[in-house]
Amino acid sequence: MGKPTPAIDPNWFQQSVVQWYEKHGRKHLPWQKERSPYRVWLSEIMLQQTQVKTVIPYFERFTQRFPDIQSLAEAPIDDVLSLWSGLGYYARARNIHKTAHIITQNHKGEFPRDTEGLVALPGIGRSTAGAIQSLSMRKSAAILDGNVKRVLIRSHEIEGWSGKREIENQLWSLSQRCTPTTKCRQYNQAMMDIGATLCSRSKPQCEQCPLNSRCRALAKGRVDELPHRKPKKTLPVRHCQMLVISNTKKEIFLEKRPNSGLWGGLWSLPQIEFEECPEARCLENWRFNVSETTKLPPFRHTFSHFHLTIQPVTLRVKGKPRVSEQTHPHRWVKLSQLDQLGLSSPVKKILIQQQTQ
Repeated sequence: MGKPTPAIDPNWFQQSVVQWYEKHGRKHLPWQKERSPYRVWLSEIMLQQTQVKTVIPYFERFTQRFPDIQSLAEAPIDDVLSLWSGLGYYARARNIHKTAHIITQNHKGEFPRDTEGLVALPGIGRSTAGAIQSLSMRKSAAILDGNVKRVLIRSHEIEGWSGKREIENQLWSLSQRCTPTTKCRQYNQAMMDIGATLCSRSKPQCEQCPLNSRCRALAKGRVDELPHRKPKKTLPVRHCQMLVISNTKKEIFLEKRPNSGLWGGLWSLPQIEFEECPEARCLENWRFNVSETTKLPPFRHTFSHFHLTIQPVTLRVKGKPRVSEQTHPHRWVKLSQLDQLGLSSPVKKILIQQQTQ
């Protein structure tokens, strides 16, 4: 049996977290140099399900191209998706573009200061709203991202998977109780930092954590057990072929995907069912005559809800596509132009391989 653990007083919790931040917290991340609502919002959206080290170069390129909300709102969506390419979860990019339009058109270029106004914007949830308010507006607002959840769950020994509504409500109540009315910016930043650097999922550094003297999971030897993982389920496997169609100019034929759904709004290689004949589809869809076909090694790409086995097929063709640009947006591109387009990771992987051949 573990030793008795004293109840965690919210005041002690707040003070311990803020004091740790003053000595050890991260204060030099790119979005901390100028804590405007725009920069904090961008960083929070990019950091959703993505690590800081991955986000930093994307954030720096993005803000160099779009230094403010106005420039983002005026940009074509293709430019936004191009700079987002490789960061994944592309609905985030589409949502920030929509939000930029709404803020410039309906809010005179200024972010709403109240929670209701913020969460009404595309892609901004309750936690992101709290981060924008506390980190850039100096307001007291609770947050509950993945890092904060982990710190609260371990320190207070919260049972159950955090994705369940009742557990999430419990965590929100706890987060609000622990969030201070003063120094909220320092507190929220510290909670995210502690979760990311000390109270990590694997190999947590409990000896350096400012909460270790009263952490219930540590006292009971349950740090590795908590938080409880999402109940596992077997992901279904889907199959498709991606057609790498090239012409006599060594250009690649790309199609633009619908704005909604998988890889929405991105440029993509034509995708057909696994059982279909690539040559027949080329002739039927675009009136291409195929002179050479080669199947490349298949590979698997995993999404949150299914696996996709992709069979790339290269096809040499002659002629121009006989489709309407209005109903089926398409373009021929040189491999040297890939960095100018928004491409999904699997498509980019296939085309980079083509560059080396």
